[in-house]
Amino acid sequence: MKKIAMLAAGMLLGMNVYGAARDTVPVASAEVENAVKSTDDSIFKVVQPMKEYRIGKYDVMELMALGYPDGLGIDEITVGADGMVRLPYNGNIHVVGCTLDEARDMIYAQLSQYYKLPELNVYLKSYGARKVYVVGNVIEPGIKEMNVDNMNVYAAVASAGGVDNRGRSKHVQLIRQIDGVIYYREINLDAFVKKHDMSQNIALEDGDIVYVPDSGKVVFSEDIAPYINIYATYRALTRD
Repeated sequence: MKKIAMLAAGMLLGMNVYGAARDTVPVASAEVENAVKSTDDSIFKVVQPMKEYRIGKYDVMELMALGYPDGLGIDEITVGADGMVRLPYNGNIHVVGCTLDEARDMIYAQLSQYYKLPELNVYLKSYGARKVYVVGNVIEPGIKEMNVDNMNVYAAVASAGGVDNRGRSKHVQLIRQIDGVIYYREINLDAFVKKHDMSQNIALEDGDIVYVPDSGKVVFSEDIAPYINIYATYRALTRD
């Protein structure tokens, strides 16, 4: 079963890898010994109602400066994969995780050194794509592009057609890599669906992996690590 899953994952990403580099394919691997089981909410947080939007990677923001009807020449800025926006003369400003008001204040402070700006408004023009890798015993495994409003485990599994007849929805594994360390947590999706246990529907971040096993006993090095390495390679090849 594991070999079949690995083959399917390889076929899924094969065209992307081939198209990105025909001769040399960089391999990004994850060290299994750096895997840490997360048992609190410091890494994985329960879905909460969105009070105020916070900027994510690949978001596009529009700048409108009072007194500059023709614009500043930088009327649109895109948040890069590193969480930065690039401004003329000023270099990079880290905005991921900021509210629009916070980003506006930082951008205004930088640009006002070179422009006389009575007022600067910053608007969100488009959301960046959030991608999650849903694998294991789901009907349509693969990389799923998620809307910002649906970044949660239940929505990710639903986007993959749901759990198949071999999948164990009580033992879903959520994996996230932060600064070279892999964190994972087991989620009882069955409890969320049937008992409305909201603590089991965890908010996702771009790049997360959701794995649905076919057994209650999950061996990290055998069941999960191969998918991490495949996805890490894909991300390395397709990073902006």
